[in-house]
Amino acid sequence: MRISKALAERIISGALEPGSRLGQDHIAEEFGASHVPVREAFRRLESQGLVVSAPRRGVRVAGFSMDEIKEVAEMRAALEVLALRHAAPHLTKAILDQAEDATRAGDKAGDVQAWEEANRAFHRLILTPCAMPRLLKAIDDLHTAGARFLFSGWRAEWEAPTDRDHRAILDALRAGQVEAAASVLARHVQWVGKKPGPSPSLPATGAR
Repeated sequence: MRISKALAERIISGALEPGSRLGQDHIAEEFGASHVPVREAFRRLESQGLVVSAPRRGVRVAGFSMDEIKEVAEMRAALEVLALRHAAPHLTKAILDQAEDATRAGDKAGDVQAWEEANRAFHRLILTPCAMPRLLKAIDDLHTAGARFLFSGWRAEWEAPTDRDHRAILDALRAGQVEAAASVLARHVQWVGKKPGPSPSLPATGAR
C-alpha cells in the first residue's frame, strides 16, 4: 500500500509522465522492499487505471484520453449518487459541518495538491456513511483516475476555485432534499468529462 500510494501520487502530479517505464528492480531498491510488494503495488495501480502492463514491455504509466475521462466521470456520477442516497439518512450535522470545512479549505488552497486533498475529503465525508466498502473503494479508484486530468490542466498555473456545487449539495442535504443534492452531485462530477480542459477559475460550478 505504501509503494502504490507513493507511485500514484507521482503519476497524478505528473512527476511520472504517460509512457514512463516502472522498473521493478529500481522501485524495490528505492523502497527497500522485495519484488512481492512491488508487484502488488503494480496490480493496485493497474486496477486504478494508472499503469498498464504488457508482455516484453513491462509496466508503464498509462495515458489518458478525453473518452476515458468522460467514462470515469460518468461512472463516478452514477456511483456517487448511489452512495449519497444510502448515506443521506446517516449524515449528521457534525458530518455536514466537517464537509463545509473541507470546502472552505479547498477555497483557500495554495496549490492543486492541497485543493485535491480538500475536495476528496468533502466527497468522502458525505459518502462514507453509506457503509458500503466495495462501492466506496470503486469511487475512490475513479476519483484517483480523474485527478490526473485536473492536475495536468492546473500544473502550470493555479488559482483556487470557488466551489458553489459543494455548498449547494450541503444546503440540499441540510434541508432534507436528498434527490436535489443527488442531482447537483451528478452534474458536479460529470463536468470534468465534458470539458476539453479544466479551467482554474469556474464561476458557476467550481471544480470536482
